Amino acid sequence: MMRSRAMCSLLGAALVLSVGFSLAADKNADEEGWVTIFDGESLDGWKINENSETWELMDGMLVANGDRSHIFYVGDDRPFDDFELKVDVKTEENSNGGIYFHTRYQQTGWPKYGHEAQVNNTYAADPKKSGSLYGVVDVTEQHIEDGEWWTQHVIVKGRRITIKLNDEVVVDYEEPEGKEAFSEDFERRLGSGTFALQGHDPGSTVYYRNIRVKRLEAE
Repeated sequence: MMRSRAMCSLLGAALVLSVGFSLAADKNADEEGWVTIFDGESLDGWKINENSETWELMDGMLVANGDRSHIFYVGDDRPFDDFELKVDVKTEENSNGGIYFHTRYQQTGWPKYGHEAQVNNTYAADPKKSGSLYGVVDVTEQHIEDGEWWTQHVIVKGRRITIKLNDEVVVDYEEPEGKEAFSEDFERRLGSGTFALQGHDPGSTVYYRNIRVKRLEAE
């Protein structure tokens, strides 16, 4: 009887290990091609423009609270064309932020180039909610609660832009060929470039972490 129980225990342990290895393999397969571009410990690969005091590195997060400021990813000399980008985000009440793509570093002002995927759940002064392709396809329904982490997922493939909040598609947009600039001040159209995170104003607190990107083959 003792030998039988011991054998069962060994078989059970082997099964647990087998399942564990299988799950790990599946997870690694899901993450294939993804590259983490924020290490959670430093600003290596990132460059803040104006008002650097707006940004704080804390517990693996980039925390934005203060006067307008943007932090640009400068850790890769090769611009991003087609890609998937995932950023984990959390907001405090009445906070505004943003995730830019196909942009480029500039010393001051709101980023002129590229698109912004809006971060805003309850910011009263702007009706454009999280997931909006800012000024192009605006989401007016609130999908996310303040104080909760969510994953904002941006996909650019050819001329198609998809934005997801926790795997829910909120924007699916096909940019027309030869799209004109948004205005004299903002391009707001596809091209190529890098990413930037936004610190919007002193009343807004936004947390960003677990930033990863996957390049896609051009069509």
